[in-house]
Amino acid sequence: MKKLMLTLAVSFFGFIAMAQPGSDLTPEEKAYSDSIANLNETNAAIEKSQTAYNAGIEMFKQKKYEGAISKFKESYASDNNFTPALYNMAIAQNKSEKYKDAIKTLDALVEKKPAYSKAFFQRGRAYQGIKDYVKAEDDYEKSIKLDAKNPKAYYNYGTLRFLQKDYKGAASKFSKVIELNASDAYAYNDRGSCYRMMGEYAKAVADYETAARKNESLAFVLNNIGTTKTKMKAYDDALAAFNRALSVDAKFYLAYNNRGVTEMKMERWDDAIKDFSKCIEINSSYAPAYSNRAGAYFKAGKYKEAKKDADKAISLDKNFADAYVNRGMAKEMLRDMNGACEDWHKAKELGSELGKVYNSANCSN
Repeated sequence: MKKLMLTLAVSFFGFIAMAQPGSDLTPEEKAYSDSIANLNETNAAIEKSQTAYNAGIEMFKQKKYEGAISKFKESYASDNNFTPALYNMAIAQNKSEKYKDAIKTLDALVEKKPAYSKAFFQRGRAYQGIKDYVKAEDDYEKSIKLDAKNPKAYYNYGTLRFLQKDYKGAASKFSKVIELNASDAYAYNDRGSCYRMMGEYAKAVADYETAARKNESLAFVLNNIGTTKTKMKAYDDALAAFNRALSVDAKFYLAYNNRGVTEMKMERWDDAIKDFSKCIEINSSYAPAYSNRAGAYFKAGKYKEAKKDADKAISLDKNFADAYVNRGMAKEMLRDMNGACEDWHKAKELGSELGKVYNSANCSN
């Protein structure tokens, strides 16, 4: 009998052990248990978000923007309160020129953080990328209103005004950049370009020279000094500036081209041909160098060579008006007057004043 009782007791104990876990918890204990479970789940999501975010940052550093975008998306999907993932995703989208995607991303960021100046700045960049200048300006202004000491917003706003040929407005923005960051060589250079476009050549050169002092490695700044000096008809100074540019960067093809243009103004045809040829050697797809060399060959009396170079320039850019003018001149000297008139007429259609003059003076149409 005692043995039977023991067996029953063991069986009963086993039944109790199979009861559902937590069934004897109080409501307060149950709530605490659920809270701990939710916290663990949240922590896991945050950890996953951070892991993806860090991977995105590493890919961004390596300029692997597509991969970075994917990782930032993954990071935000795991934790949609982690706005840095949105911001960096937008930057990567701008870098990879996916401007419309960047705008959508930044719309979401602005909704979450309506006073985040950098979000408006990046969205302004995206709108500028798709040439929606009105919305870009609006975003740059919002960015500046939220953070009046961000030189990048003024700088981009300045480039936007320059693209729209508001050179005075652009210069004022670049001046603000200089006020906030006096070491910014690019701002001096770009303000100089505004002055050059307004015909204020002395002020342009002064800004270019300042930019060159701020950063001695910028060959394009020295090239800008050269082109401005050429406009001032200070040809020897221009040549000196182009020489300085080429001492900084011996492969800077624009300096060779522009030095050739200056040499043509000095009637140094052979020197010009050499410089245009060097430009073409470095960049064989640069149409202006072929057109300019055609002009130099023409001046040197080498009409067949001039036509050949003009042909090449037009093959690279079918809307290059100056090349049609130069080819027309070569054809005239090669006794192909009909062909010359066709080229001058085409140049006139493309807006060339010189083409219009030649066409009116020599042709019936």
